[in-house]
Amino acid sequence: MLQGKRIFVTGGAGFIATTLGRRLVDDNEIVAVDNLHRDALSATDLASHPKFTFHQGDVLDADLIKELAQGATHIVHCAAIAGVDTVLESPVRTMRVNMIGTYNVLEAAVATLDTLERIVDFSTSEVFGTHAFNVSEGHVSTIGSVGEARWTYAVSKLAGEHMAHAYHDELGVPTVTVRPFNVFGPGQIGGGAIRAFIEAALAGEDLVVRGDGSQIRAWCFVDDMVEALVLSLARPEAVGQSFNVGNPRSAVTIFDLAQRVKRLTGCPGEIRFAPLNYVDVELRIPNVEKARELLGFEASVELDEGLERTIAWYRARKPALA
Repeated sequence: MLQGKRIFVTGGAGFIATTLGRRLVDDNEIVAVDNLHRDALSATDLASHPKFTFHQGDVLDADLIKELAQGATHIVHCAAIAGVDTVLESPVRTMRVNMIGTYNVLEAAVATLDTLERIVDFSTSEVFGTHAFNVSEGHVSTIGSVGEARWTYAVSKLAGEHMAHAYHDELGVPTVTVRPFNVFGPGQIGGGAIRAFIEAALAGEDLVVRGDGSQIRAWCFVDDMVEALVLSLARPEAVGQSFNVGNPRSAVTIFDLAQRVKRLTGCPGEIRFAPLNYVDVELRIPNVEKARELLGFEASVELDEGLERTIAWYRARKPALA
């Protein structure tokens, strides 16, 4: 779908970005920047591809971002502080990276408007707050109370989303915003219930569920997320829009998720409950009708298949634990 393009990716060593890179690199030139705070790149063969160029650097370095974006036809802005633990530890850094970093990328986009066809900015399902059932893009974004560090991430991402739309409306930047809903799959790094459950299961340990396990999530396999990104980069209908990206059919409780991982791994460990020491999202299921209508997007990998593929990847990396 995309061929002969120059694609600049921030957070290019991250989980979703490297999966996207591997999908596009044969037919396009990819320039990636990342500070390697999290590194999914080294677990892939992407770095050795002749059409892939990696720069270690920070999205807060405005001059570097502008320089690397020069001549880009497409920009994918994945760089962000993410993960509840990181956000709770570093709310200031979270706001700084997610807001100023996004501003730097949008300014770089303005500087290369003569070649730029599309810029995709990552927002988050967190903008919908604690209860998000069948939420569509137009629903009012509800954010938790001021002073609760948990929500600095959502607020910073929502601000970035407003910024991206402002740059589109006022300056003609061809922006698209995506709101991923609980993406998982091979190559995942950082936090996340699925990774934690699989790693514990393969190590023969207990699976620890935080809280009572009744929290509901709709899980989206990374290949489906990447498909939505490619459509957002290629389809003219995407410009100026925000899209929920997820798989509402894969909605389960966290307890059910732990049971599935236990069953699929055949792990001897038990499922244990532990206190939840932060404000959590109780319910998060997207409405993806807009992405279906405008982009032709439909998630195709169901939860158990995605879990099996993810477990196989972790097993291959840690044969001693298999």
